[in-house]
Amino acid sequence: MKIVLLSGGSGKRLWPLSNESRSKQFLKVLENDVGERESMVQRVWRQIANAGLSEHAYIGTSKAQVEMIHSQLGHEIEIIVEPERRDTFPAIALAATYLYSLQNVSLNETIVVMPVDPYVDEAFFHKTKELDEVLNESGADLALMGVKPTYPSEKYGYIVPNHGTQGNEPFVTVHSFKEKPREEEAVAMIEQAALWNCGVFAFKLNFLIDILIANDFPIQFDEMSRQYGKMPKNSFDYEVVEKASRIVALPFEGDWKDLGTWNTLTEQIETSLIGNGIMSGDCHNTHVINELDIPITLLNLPNVVVAASPDGILVSDKASSPMIKEVMKHSDQRPMYEERRWGRYRVLDYLKYPDGKEVLTKRICVAQGQNLSYQYHLLRDEVWTVVAGNGEMVLDGRHFPVKSGDVLVISRDSRHSLRAMTEMDIIEVQTGSELIEEDIVRLAFDWNEIMQLKEPISIRSDRE
Repeated sequence: MKIVLLSGGSGKRLWPLSNESRSKQFLKVLENDVGERESMVQRVWRQIANAGLSEHAYIGTSKAQVEMIHSQLGHEIEIIVEPERRDTFPAIALAATYLYSLQNVSLNETIVVMPVDPYVDEAFFHKTKELDEVLNESGADLALMGVKPTYPSEKYGYIVPNHGTQGNEPFVTVHSFKEKPREEEAVAMIEQAALWNCGVFAFKLNFLIDILIANDFPIQFDEMSRQYGKMPKNSFDYEVVEKASRIVALPFEGDWKDLGTWNTLTEQIETSLIGNGIMSGDCHNTHVINELDIPITLLNLPNVVVAASPDGILVSDKASSPMIKEVMKHSDQRPMYEERRWGRYRVLDYLKYPDGKEVLTKRICVAQGQNLSYQYHLLRDEVWTVVAGNGEMVLDGRHFPVKSGDVLVISRDSRHSLRAMTEMDIIEVQTGSELIEEDIVRLAFDWNEIMQLKEPISIRSDRE
């Protein structure tokens, strides 16, 4: 059995902490068993590992999230990268071609697809192991996981079984689906043993490969990647689930939540104050999550969430917090904070002058032992000031040590990279006609490869 975790999201529902590259699953606001802060994706990966499934798991995601995944989960994670963001059907189809053509997975293998960010008991992942047996025993096209409802929620979708289904059956045959019903409809469906739809699909690999062949879609990963932009931008539910002839569902009885909004997420945050702040007076059921250095003070504000990051500040009563997705849907603000495989950066300042010249200032933190890619830029010049730490630099064929207090001038077209011997803080000032993250031509990532690619010039720095 192989597991594909889908990591998507545009970062609007938990703004301003989430953005285009740091979606909700990457926010480190939960606590693990030893009191350390962890993100949803770190929690899920830990649970998958504890269930003995991590060696068979892959993460499907967009290019924008690859470095964040490496930063939080390490570099050994198998990642299937979408050429562009589309929807769940093309994402799952891409994963299927990856498993089939690059991993040589058997066509009879069971593939389980699930979101990367459910808030569930660890037992949930042990239960997923039964999906393979359910598919074999039922002969169904698809096997879903459904959660036994604890109340008639209007926020979740429902899996409705055939009439007469009993609640204690090992698996049920699916009759239909109902998305976000009214409470009275939910009550009636629960009486018919309906389940919450938690977005988990299981199928034999040949089931999806056959669908791709029937629709003249590629089944080789490289070709699928080239034609990805032509794939229908539809959900897996629409393209596959609604057309399947026989679907069964495996009931799960235990905690399951979708922490997709501030009011649901804060229910699972142990402390009411994260970051620099003061809460005084009647502030019950109020949470402050502050990633800024400036303090936030709340006086007599119950039932409120305040979230602050370099991207902005949100102040909302909790009941209204889901509105933020709609309010921010047209915002195209660049992310002001990002985590990368090598560390993180924060935008400190941005200016655009009347003549069109742009100036962007960043604070970059490179973790000990990590390195930036070997790269150059076409549209900008950079000046780096090393604030703390020491490392080694490759710049235009020269290889030399750098330390706190050094200033480095990097012209456009200059090939450069840096490796941190200790954790390094760098202030980077960019100047140019268009300052965008896409203005990076990457030549190599591995430091050993970088040392081989650089021009064969190695000098001792006069800083020594």
